Amino acid sequence: MRFFLGMIVGALLTIGVAYVSDASISGATTTTTGTSASTQISAERPMVNWDVVTTNWHHFTVGVRNTWNRLASR
Repeated sequence: MRFFLGMIVGALLTIGVAYVSDASISGATTTTTGTSASTQISAERPMVNWDVVTTNWHHFTVGVRNTWNRLASR
């Protein structure tokens, strides 16, 4: 039981840290000129594409709801 709880807490911690990191990156804006701009842009790119996560989460919840409704109606 501790093992599964540890896995769940670890997954939630990983997601939380990625979200906080991406939120801090998207809030910071810098203006640069010259050849170093391309390296700074790539360093400030978020780790996770949250639009894709939102879409996948929506599809997952719709699938769970449909499955639950199908099982509950029997």
